[in-house]
Amino acid sequence: MLSYVDAKGRQRPVVTNSDWEMKRHQMLDSLQAAMGQLPSLVQLPSFEIQYRDSLKEINYTRYSINFRVAENEYLPAYLYIPNNDELHRKHPAMLALHQTAMEGKRNTDEGRNMTYAKELAHRGYVVISPDYPSFGDLHHYDFQNDRYLSGTMKGIFNHIRCVDLLQSRPDVDPERIGVIGHSLGGHNAMFVAAFDTRLKIVVTSCGWTEFEYYNIGAEAEKRYGGKLGPWAQDRYMPLFREKYQLNVDKIPFNFHEIIALISPRWFFSNSPVNDGNFDVEGVKVGIDKAKEAYRFLNVEDRLQVRYPLANHDFPDEIRLEAYRFIDKIFDHQPNDSNWLVDNL
Repeated sequence: MLSYVDAKGRQRPVVTNSDWEMKRHQMLDSLQAAMGQLPSLVQLPSFEIQYRDSLKEINYTRYSINFRVAENEYLPAYLYIPNNDELHRKHPAMLALHQTAMEGKRNTDEGRNMTYAKELAHRGYVVISPDYPSFGDLHHYDFQNDRYLSGTMKGIFNHIRCVDLLQSRPDVDPERIGVIGHSLGGHNAMFVAAFDTRLKIVVTSCGWTEFEYYNIGAEAEKRYGGKLGPWAQDRYMPLFREKYQLNVDKIPFNFHEIIALISPRWFFSNSPVNDGNFDVEGVKVGIDKAKEAYRFLNVEDRLQVRYPLANHDFPDEIRLEAYRFIDKIFDHQPNDSNWLVDNL
């Protein structure tokens, strides 16, 4: 973890902050070797936000929006705005990413144990929850004719633009923005935070394990041509198959490096002991490796993981703990801290 390659191709120990910056750049390069290059983020067009409908609840108003992320690229999302009469108040904000669910963003508003977008809005956060390509209002997405080498990188770009939109709002504190997601949304939360340091807190639920421990079962492994086959779908990273032959030893990155890229920021992982896909032993291995980076930066307390006795799920008590964790770091007094408890 704490070594980098110098200009002459030699392995060198990370000793200084400059060494660590070199290591960070090399890890980002490794991610892009499998995901494709992150497109330029300069001279991007205006959002041209279209408001399609709205739903007013007791603590917030939810808007269905569609906004421009790049030329000829638009992103549908839910945008939750707290209801209050305080002028000029700046709220903390969260990017909420949905799991593998055909309804897309609606899952973070309606899904069982998955309504973290709605629940955070009740607590007084500005929240944006977009559709991931091939889900929700993007169910028709054409991966073959876009400008990205992977669906994963398209997702990263979209999610960075969501942060741009949040930061553009006068009611959002640009220094208090985080990201949360479960499963597909769990690793997408990690991916975008690796590239976007404006995200100060990352909450991932059932979103990762070291690739060596990823488990899909023998039947699915046969169907996908290897245990990493699901990662090679168009909506994720086709280069896993085309370039790296689904060989775990050839994949140029692993999840402990993504967590290291998130350091020194706050990281909270819900990793149930009975998760059938993201094996908990691989989580423990990854946390131990990533801990080296957090320890080097003297922020080991910012690396948090919970191991509930649950399956591939985001249990009520862990979501509540995650929300209180976010509240504490963002110094936020929830508008309605009892709403979730009262509505379980």
